[in-house]
Amino acid sequence: NETKVKYFILLGFPTTGELQLLLFSALLLAYLLTLLENFLIILIIRNNHSLQKPMYFFLGNLSLLEIWYVSVIEPKMIIDVLSHDKRISFQGCMTQLHFFVTFVCTEYVLLAVMAYDRFVAICRPLRYPLIMKHRFCAQLIASCWMCGLTTSSIKLSFIARLSFCDVDTINHYFCDISPLLNISCSDSSLAELVDFILALLVIMVPLCTVVASYICILFTVVKIPSSQGRQKAFSTCSSHLTVVILFYSTTLFTYAHPKLMYTYRANKLVSVLYTVVVPLLNPLIYCLRNKEVRFAMRKTFTCRR
Repeated sequence: NETKVKYFILLGFPTTGELQLLLFSALLLAYLLTLLENFLIILIIRNNHSLQKPMYFFLGNLSLLEIWYVSVIEPKMIIDVLSHDKRISFQGCMTQLHFFVTFVCTEYVLLAVMAYDRFVAICRPLRYPLIMKHRFCAQLIASCWMCGLTTSSIKLSFIARLSFCDVDTINHYFCDISPLLNISCSDSSLAELVDFILALLVIMVPLCTVVASYICILFTVVKIPSSQGRQKAFSTCSSHLTVVILFYSTTLFTYAHPKLMYTYRANKLVSVLYTVVVPLLNPLIYCLRNKEVRFAMRKTFTCRR
């Protein structure tokens, strides 16, 4: 009720002429490729019996999550590149923010769950089938989504109560927490504190889980006598570890100190990495670095007599 603005103007990336058309083409191509790649991974996992394992169950859910994740941000971003009307309604802004935070927080926890899966597979191989049953895996996925929805709802309850007065320009290409806190004309200290605490919890707890899992994996792999066995163990983790490093490093840069970091233009460029580049690269990383996925892909698309 305190909000006086009915819409926000997303400044995005100001460009002119040929650069504008080039940026539009690049973003559209990246978005379509991201959708195609993730749909293919889901299709391959569903159609190959050899991939009906917890590891690929989580990978399929990660692909589904990233389809929704990029679809919340990129269509509006792509349209705004060529459009003169860059407005987004207050309700639309809050909706975009809610789903974006939900998907980001869910992905943090899901990547930690995938690290735990690799820990059990390598460090507790005999107990792996007993621990990672389908029901337990489904419960882990449900917990990831519950964590994301809960975190997003708490953050949004504080953001939506802020007053924005006559300031309606957001120096970003989507509705994120930092730029909204930056243009608020009311006291945003409580909302910023809540956002900072929840960001630390959602980032650091899964990150500690990932680090602890890979430390245990490293000690276990070092004890394997054969070099072939060590290489096989590392190969099952390399793609996931690469995705974790890409996603965590870019988002940690942005959300460790949200309002402070927003004063730098680099924040907008880094946001492009985790909203456009990383989702585009993730399926390629899993396909190129995972022999089972490559074999299943060839099997799926090879013409049979």
